[in-house]
Amino acid sequence: MIEELQALLERVKETVPFYREKLKGIDPSKIKTISDLKYLPFTTKEDLRDRPFEDFLAVPEEQVVRIHSTSGTTGKPVIIAYTRKDINDWINMMARSLSFAGVTSKDRVQVTPGYGLWTAGIGFQSGAEALGAWVIPTGPGNTERQIDFMIRMKTTVITGTASYGLFLGEEIARRGLRDKIHLKKGIFGAEIWGDKRRKRIEELLGIRSFDIYGMTEIYGPGIAIDCSVHGGIHYWSDYFIFEVIDPVTGEVLPSGEEGEIVITTLKKEAMPLIRFRTRDIASLLPDPCPCGSHFPRISRIKGRTDDVITFKGVKILPSVFEEVISAVDGVDSEYEVHLYTERGMDRMLIKVEMKDGRDPQEVREELSKLFKRASGVKAEFELLPPGSLPRYEKKARRVIDRRE
Repeated sequence: MIEELQALLERVKETVPFYREKLKGIDPSKIKTISDLKYLPFTTKEDLRDRPFEDFLAVPEEQVVRIHSTSGTTGKPVIIAYTRKDINDWINMMARSLSFAGVTSKDRVQVTPGYGLWTAGIGFQSGAEALGAWVIPTGPGNTERQIDFMIRMKTTVITGTASYGLFLGEEIARRGLRDKIHLKKGIFGAEIWGDKRRKRIEELLGIRSFDIYGMTEIYGPGIAIDCSVHGGIHYWSDYFIFEVIDPVTGEVLPSGEEGEIVITTLKKEAMPLIRFRTRDIASLLPDPCPCGSHFPRISRIKGRTDDVITFKGVKILPSVFEEVISAVDGVDSEYEVHLYTERGMDRMLIKVEMKDGRDPQEVREELSKLFKRASGVKAEFELLPPGSLPRYEKKARRVIDRRE
């Protein structure tokens, strides 16, 4: 791995205008261990946005066969280029991810994420085809069509966001169609989703679910996935180096400590990235996985540094809401956080859906107590009837901030 890293550094210093400047004065041969990565500068999403994508190309333009782009939801879209080898490597990683989830050539995989510039749809399709699976490329939306194809084509694997998985599950239950579907597995990504939502989706659809990880800047989905043990997310260490840093100081953190994931691509040809700051929050897991895989793991993603809520001076990760709601019986997995100002004071109202069987006041008190313990601040809770909160076909919008 170190020789591969040194060769990568030599190559980008020679061919990539951005890294020619960034790595000036750095001798790649002196990077002899993974811990020496701390001497290399970071690459950020702002770097990719602020400069022409040609400044990041490590190959002649005639070797580029495709581009993809980020959604641009947090700013100007980032354009990422791919060579033929990059595409093939990504397909191999995606196929490996699906295989980790137990997908085989006997499966029928329904792909609900978007196509085009977004990487998810074509990523799932290519990986499934590489395994010899039957692909049903429905794309996003049109739930009527999704369910129709799911029944007619006897879909066994559904892919998309967890929010859409939940939406489909509830719609299938509402229509009384559970005995007409043939699903066995669900592979969901692109957002934070906790164990309570996982359990709810699995109950509604009768499946086992898997959390897949990736981003357009680093190929797309499929750079990591959790296994059947569900004890963390395995990443492909033959393609990447993962670090976790303190998002404020940039200091590298030891295994087990939570921080921002930083990724170095070892094999990417068109646009290799050195120490790319993903903004995703997780930790490196030091122990081997009981599944027996030799691939290392990170924890499930807890949130993003740009999604952290600052409330009354306290920083709150999105995962805190998931963890508190998951710990309380009597409420469902869906929630919505409302931040507002009243009489000059910032306030937080968390709306959750109530199940039958428990006293609402008792549930509200338990939620309030657990949230105060987990976050250090107080919040009010509003209990709603099942199905009251919005459902989403793409990423869920959990936080509505209307503070002055």
